[in-house]
Amino acid sequence: MQKMIPTGDATAILPTGTSQPITVIGTEAIRATFDELCLQQAINSRLAPGVTELVLNPDGHCGYGAPIGCVLVSPTHVYPGPVGVDIKCSMSLLQLDLPAEEIEPRPVRRQLIDAICRRIPTGAGKGQRHVKNSRHVGTDVGRDLLAEGASEKVCHALGIPANWAERCEDAAHLGHDDSSETLAGRLDYLLSCDAIRKFPEKVAQLGSYGGGNHFGECEIVRVADNPRAQAVAEVFGLKDGRVAFLSHCGSRGIGHTLAMGQFRALQDKFKRWDIPLPGNDRELVYAPLGTEEADAYLDDMALGANFATLNHLLINALVLEAFEEVFPGVKGQLIYFISHNIARKEIVKNTVAWVHRKGATRAFPAGHHALKGTRYADTGHPILLPGNPQAGSSVMVADAGASLSCYSVNHGAGRILGRKRAIRELDQAAIDQSFDQHDILTNCRQYPKDEAPAAYKDFEEVLRSVTTAGLASEVARLKARFVIKDGDSADD
Repeated sequence: MQKMIPTGDATAILPTGTSQPITVIGTEAIRATFDELCLQQAINSRLAPGVTELVLNPDGHCGYGAPIGCVLVSPTHVYPGPVGVDIKCSMSLLQLDLPAEEIEPRPVRRQLIDAICRRIPTGAGKGQRHVKNSRHVGTDVGRDLLAEGASEKVCHALGIPANWAERCEDAAHLGHDDSSETLAGRLDYLLSCDAIRKFPEKVAQLGSYGGGNHFGECEIVRVADNPRAQAVAEVFGLKDGRVAFLSHCGSRGIGHTLAMGQFRALQDKFKRWDIPLPGNDRELVYAPLGTEEADAYLDDMALGANFATLNHLLINALVLEAFEEVFPGVKGQLIYFISHNIARKEIVKNTVAWVHRKGATRAFPAGHHALKGTRYADTGHPILLPGNPQAGSSVMVADAGASLSCYSVNHGAGRILGRKRAIRELDQAAIDQSFDQHDILTNCRQYPKDEAPAAYKDFEEVLRSVTTAGLASEVARLKARFVIKDGDSADD
């Protein structure tokens, strides 16, 4: 077993056999949840060509090449594995002006569930044609949104408030040369060679949840009882005691197709050219920046990321429409949209580098240069961390100590049981009874066993790791009142 060396109450290093260890965020209890494969994937990733930093967050567990819950930094290379197959899997939070007591009656919550499910499909392969009150998304709009992201033109075409783009971590991703024209050209090429099969059906998945750990969740906002949290919550637009809606999903079939196409192309070249694989792991293929391979990956990642952005924005518009059906006149505002499966160009230790966050969330604090001129310049931006429906979820804000983790935190609680083990070991009746005891409704006849709270790490201990390490502070806790899920296999 790999040995971690504690450096604080919630920090440690993992030696790699070189002079460059891995930064580990987590209390002793959390560090005990990292299994051997997770730690070996972290070491393989840290020792890969061009990698200058590797951070393992408290939600870390084994993933595709690199651990889910890690941050990989490279000024010279791009890595598809530390982004994953669900490009720009993300979180978003919609704040409504509806008092909590309005949704306490179970029949009202059931009305809301039905209204949402009539507009937003769930599950692998599902699109707008699978729901009654669908929002038609044609291929022309699909081409525009893939190339432009959340432009004013695209938002108008989809009925999304244009000002919501200002509350996105990245409202639009550009091509490798920082242009949208390059993305449009790349998309034309991919369609001409049928690299995105059934393009109209995949475009029609816009405004839908995937399977597995993707969800929509109706929340009650509880702002922390301290002056800083209350001041930050006001900037964010959070309303204590009001209803909100939290969403977790990504780039659906288009993102998966683009990611797998890149994996296959790079794996073929590694095999053909007999290039050594980091850790002998074919999921850790890479491309040096400036090469045709790196340009192609960055363009495809940007296309998938733009789809994920509009997927979230449309979901939130449809959720607001569903609430308006049940509560005419209700108002809603997007709080934030933030990704946790993406590579972004940032400045790390005075060097321009690609920061790959795989199941990790950006965490820029107050005064960070990248927030200059935004509403978050003096507070830091919102960080959306899902726990589980019964433990709640958290809205946090970064502290200055986030520099230790390359300005990143975890993306949630992180799995402690694999899906097959959870299905094998957990009791379905006990799971469903626990939801009833917590008075949390769902759209599922039976809550998916592999998504039960017991399949995930202790969320309080995960949050304690983040706060004790000095990375971020809690602004508000979100209390679930109902959950929209699907029982299909996971997208990410």
